[in-house]
Amino acid sequence: MSGFIGTKLTMNLGERSYDIILKNGALENLYQFARLDRRVAVVTDAGVPAEYAQRVADQCRDAKIITVPQGEASKSMKILESVLRQMLEFNMGRGDLVIAVGGGVVGDLAGFAASIYMRGIDFINCPTTTLSMIDSSIGGKTAINLAGTKNTVGAFYQPSLVVADPDTLKSLPERHFINGLAEAVKAGLIADEGLFELFETEDAHEKIEEIVYRSLVMKKNVVERDEREAGLRATLNFGHTLGHAIESANHLGGLYHGECVALGMLPMIEDASLRRRTRAVYKKLGLPSRIRYDGDEIFEFIRHDKKTGPDGAITVVKVPRLGECRLDKVPLEDLKAIIGEGVR
Repeated sequence: MSGFIGTKLTMNLGERSYDIILKNGALENLYQFARLDRRVAVVTDAGVPAEYAQRVADQCRDAKIITVPQGEASKSMKILESVLRQMLEFNMGRGDLVIAVGGGVVGDLAGFAASIYMRGIDFINCPTTTLSMIDSSIGGKTAINLAGTKNTVGAFYQPSLVVADPDTLKSLPERHFINGLAEAVKAGLIADEGLFELFETEDAHEKIEEIVYRSLVMKKNVVERDEREAGLRATLNFGHTLGHAIESANHLGGLYHGECVALGMLPMIEDASLRRRTRAVYKKLGLPSRIRYDGDEIFEFIRHDKKTGPDGAITVVKVPRLGECRLDKVPLEDLKAIIGEGVR
């Protein structure tokens, strides 16, 4: 896997361009890639090994570690305000820096805080989970949840740097490790046949650096062509319309984001044989492939989805065959028939 470690990718977005470093040990060598001679708020959560944030703080001239509770509930107005207050009390100015050290929740929360504090200060994302390394750490989407609905309040705000250190994945519980791989399966289904086939033939643990690298390259190529989701980037929402609705149905309890996305992808795969292959990959990885839920409740969450247009239709992503996808505009009423297909 040496061909994928020590890699630097560049997100080419004009004046908002930034590097993506994929390197073992990069977290303890962050000073080589970033200017840390200023006030730095290191945002992490209680589920991330404390030494990761401390490792970053120790490299800074003047750092404050802000630790939020673990879990999706931290993507809230209350926690956002707490983070902003602590940044203010730390006397942070417009030239200072926020660094996220953790998973997708931390990245979304810290990135959004950076985007609105003093109208925007520098932000570095240091993802420490498979989910955040593979998907959420790049692309500039930041958000918090509102009234139980996913990512309703947020901003497009690109980081100035992303540093992914695969060594941090060694501390992840197995279920968290596998949870993030759902986004890589998604990348394979919509745009990279070889990546999907890797899941069928190889051990994901042994190939994790290649999986992260190929997923990042796929997403980078899409974001560069459509930064603010005017069209093409919407294909990255494959599995998310239904997945977010499942995730929002709190009574289901205990399902992680990637697990919900995995469930949300199945009804949108049109080829029956590919759907069977995908279920087999889920079984091999330990991802769920079936669930029971209240269809009416799921439908209500989808009605409030950001992708629902004023005409009452919603744009969904469908996969007709491996490595290809398309955007379909579906009347909400028609979506009811799709909701249960292949999931219950």
